[in-house]
Amino acid sequence: MPDRQFSDPRLADLYDLGNAGSEDRDFYLSLAGARPVDVLDLGCGTGLLSKAFAKRGHRVVGVDPARAMLDVARRSPQPANTEWVESTSEAYRSDRRFDLVIMTGHAFQVLLSDQQILQTLRTMAQHLKPDGVAVFETRNPAVDWDSVWAREYTMETPNGHVRAVRRMTNSSRAPHYLSFAWDYHFTGETLTSDSTLRFATKAEISDLASEAGLTVSQVWGDWDRAPFNHETSREMIFQLMHKELRQT
Repeated sequence: MPDRQFSDPRLADLYDLGNAGSEDRDFYLSLAGARPVDVLDLGCGTGLLSKAFAKRGHRVVGVDPARAMLDVARRSPQPANTEWVESTSEAYRSDRRFDLVIMTGHAFQVLLSDQQILQTLRTMAQHLKPDGVAVFETRNPAVDWDSVWAREYTMETPNGHVRAVRRMTNSSRAPHYLSFAWDYHFTGETLTSDSTLRFATKAEISDLASEAGLTVSQVWGDWDRAPFNHETSREMIFQLMHKELRQT
């Protein structure tokens, strides 16, 4: 189930304010090229990237388990070539096949078990066209993320300031997991969301991809397509394709 920052409409309305990066969006948009293609956006959230693809003429299906996020996506004018589906990435099934399957915003890290990751990778494999590619990013587990991440920031909203404060809620979980809470301080009220993320290793993801019928064709370490470096890269950006395609 999505945590409160995705499922509570008041926090879903804030999501885009706290996730305004452009490097990753430019990277993903470049993957589709100029010719219209079919794009599946798993964990699409509020639909910012899905709509950007659609505005470029691509045919897009945005999938997310959080109704509040999809409500935000549907609120603005909708391109005719966009469809929204409420579903987890593991459960999504369609007769449609896609040139590009993506999972962005580090949504891959909310998949906490091997089974969840495997089922999501199987969803990607099942919905890829024979020559299609799947691309997603996850953070490098070698980085000390607790020390890197901001512990507090303030957002300007139409209804005034909202101050977000992060605090760790675990220090002894199994390696490669982090649990934390964000306290969102509104005027006269505080809302709290609790999150746990998995920092799967490159080897773990590659093995599960193989089990799902996919093979890793690229792993980049940053949005400029620099090669992944285990010690220094913050990102692990995976590009996957059907095993049969890689073998030809």
